[in-house]
Amino acid sequence: MLRVVSDALTAADSRHVTLLGLLDMSAAFDCVDHQLLLQRLQEHCGLQGSVLRWMTSYLAGRTQKVLYSGLSLEAQRVGSVLGLLLFNLYTASLSNVISAHGLNIHQYADDCQLYLSVPVDDAPVSSYSTSQCVADVAKWLSTSRLRLNPDKTVIMWLGSRHQVDKVTVIDIPTLQSSTTSVDTARDVGVVVDCQLTMSAQVGAVCQSTYNYLRQIRPVV
Repeated sequence: MLRVVSDALTAADSRHVTLLGLLDMSAAFDCVDHQLLLQRLQEHCGLQGSVLRWMTSYLAGRTQKVLYSGLSLEAQRVGSVLGLLLFNLYTASLSNVISAHGLNIHQYADDCQLYLSVPVDDAPVSSYSTSQCVADVAKWLSTSRLRLNPDKTVIMWLGSRHQVDKVTVIDIPTLQSSTTSVDTARDVGVVVDCQLTMSAQVGAVCQSTYNYLRQIRPVV
């Protein structure tokens, strides 16, 4: 997230604006195809022999049951057992899809950030490239048994107030609908505003701190 903000600030110094797309995958960890993951670990990451068999044993046929006061419930299959590392390896080739459109990508688990910095006059071109990129990302996710959540997809322009005010492209086509650019958005836990002042984040932290102080006040 720091890299994204740093790149947007650098672009703003050159009087460019940055179109940032925040993509969210629906129930991503639970939807990962374990057989496809093992295939990608073998073909793309070079896992072979005993290492691949160990990963197969870890991912396949896992069950759990509850034992309490001598009573045992029937064993049930375990759902997602993936950590961040395995999920990142599963989606590693997604960066190739986004890079093919000339966009940058930063990903943390199932939160995907893609962005492109351009002069203000090229904002329509940037929005078109982003729209096409999101469509190809959705197709790639579909082939990987994952799904892009359009309701949580966020688009915003970043830059100085003077440059952002010049942008006339507000609605960006995304999948079967369009997404209206917003002024603030939460990006990996941090509230980012379109002018990169971080004032929204400071306000959110102050409000959260004030709420905690109110809770401990009766104790004091």
